[in-house]
Amino acid sequence: MKQDTGTGKYERLLAKCRSLEPIPTAVVHPCEATALSGAIEAAREGLIVPILVGPADKIAAIARSAKVDIGSFQIVDVPHSSASAAKAVELVRKGEAELLMKGSLHTDELMAAIVARDGGLRTGRRISHVFVMDVPTYHKVLIVTDGAINIAPTLEDKVHICQNAIDLAISLGLEKPKVAILAAVETVTSKMPATIDAAALCKMAERGQITGGILDSPLAFDNAISKQAAETKGIRSDVAGDPDILLAPDLEAGNILAKQLTFLAKADSAGLVLGARAPLILTSRADSVRSRIASCAVAMLAAHARRQTVGK
Repeated sequence: MKQDTGTGKYERLLAKCRSLEPIPTAVVHPCEATALSGAIEAAREGLIVPILVGPADKIAAIARSAKVDIGSFQIVDVPHSSASAAKAVELVRKGEAELLMKGSLHTDELMAAIVARDGGLRTGRRISHVFVMDVPTYHKVLIVTDGAINIAPTLEDKVHICQNAIDLAISLGLEKPKVAILAAVETVTSKMPATIDAAALCKMAERGQITGGILDSPLAFDNAISKQAAETKGIRSDVAGDPDILLAPDLEAGNILAKQLTFLAKADSAGLVLGARAPLILTSRADSVRSRIASCAVAMLAAHARRQTVGK
């Protein structure tokens, strides 16, 4: 397949959103200019309807300072960041919001409200993170998981991490996402437990414990991304050279991989947390405007896919 070395992958995601209605989104503690302006920009793009949750006076002051007009948006006044997180979760539970968007509070503080046993947003799924990446040297959007939530995932955790990513990829329009499960080598060996997990995940997919995707593993990164590298090593694979999803063996590998692509390959990365009752748009102050908008577009598509699933 010919490499698409230009930009435009995120823009194709945005094109999918044009005919869809914006999603009510609880923006949690947007008490910093970048966090607030990012939510308003996403609203201008028709992706979300922001519900600004935080200290009303502080949000208004930030808006004035940043010259951002928030007059048409609902503000839910709460005193501090932890109250913002709790209230945003409550809005989702009540059905008043279908997405969460992180503002200027710490991720741990927001996640604590999401995973709380009483009043949180837990489901039967393990919560996981995805980087949805536009890599200039790769021919399509690439999902990297998990590089932010699960530090040392067990095999059972990886089942959920994999399924969350597959479901997201399907919501982005893919019929049968291709999943490359990464390790340092492409052979199964007891000396590297990640290769055993990788092989087990493929067998679990064959038995219907993971659905909707095409899995191959273990694959070293070169064999996953390059069809030629895989063929040189005698690997016959429908995934090699064309994965939609890269599943990392642990958080450190996933995080390093995503940041390498960002800083060495000039990739943009959208961030999303999956597996709860509502997707969480997780952006960084260092993210570009394009990445922030892409994060909202991906979350919007996931929310609309969830509506269809719930409606069945």
